[in-house]
Amino acid sequence: MILSNVAIFEALDDGRLVISPEPRPRTQTTGGPKPPYATTTVDLRLGQHLQIPKEGVQTVIDLREPGRVATTLSALCDMKTLDRDGYRLARNQFVLAQTVEEVRLVLPHYLTEPGCARPALAARVEGKSSLARFGLLVHFTAPTIHAGWSGKITLEIMCLGTPLMLYPEMPICQLTLEEVSGTPAESESQFQHQSTPSGEQTNPR
Repeated sequence: MILSNVAIFEALDDGRLVISPEPRPRTQTTGGPKPPYATTTVDLRLGQHLQIPKEGVQTVIDLREPGRVATTLSALCDMKTLDRDGYRLARNQFVLAQTVEEVRLVLPHYLTEPGCARPALAARVEGKSSLARFGLLVHFTAPTIHAGWSGKITLEIMCLGTPLMLYPEMPICQLTLEEVSGTPAESESQFQHQSTPSGEQTNPR
């Protein structure tokens, strides 16, 4: 079951969902800014850092070989910090980015009432139609944010149309929240608490 915007507010209040910093405002006020909440989604913003594949690297990655994805990607990419001038994303160019916001989908046994008595949450990250119509993709086959997740969300971004400008803190994607049937057993991702687009943990917890 997909959560409405009102149910998202309830999940934020009961602790099952933590978005930090929390998107504001929750509702429209006369003359105020437009809320980042649609009827069933909440917008997230583009973070300051991009990881851009290095030019001229001829490495072939064997996906059968064990190893941490974050370490491999960090070696193959350069880090760029976005500023007010933005970044020109060329046609067919691929970059890794990250949301400003950290998202936590807290499992029930870490919560008190009323959160612990309600279903756990999972989420999906999707693009925004206003950007997709210009050919901007924000993820490839990996929209799922699992119950128990904690960290910023990495975005696999590519431009399929006319070159586009990317700016820090621009609304870049939207999060859909879903209730989970049953109580999940913990299974921590290798990207849990990631602090870079490649999945590294600069401040491991």
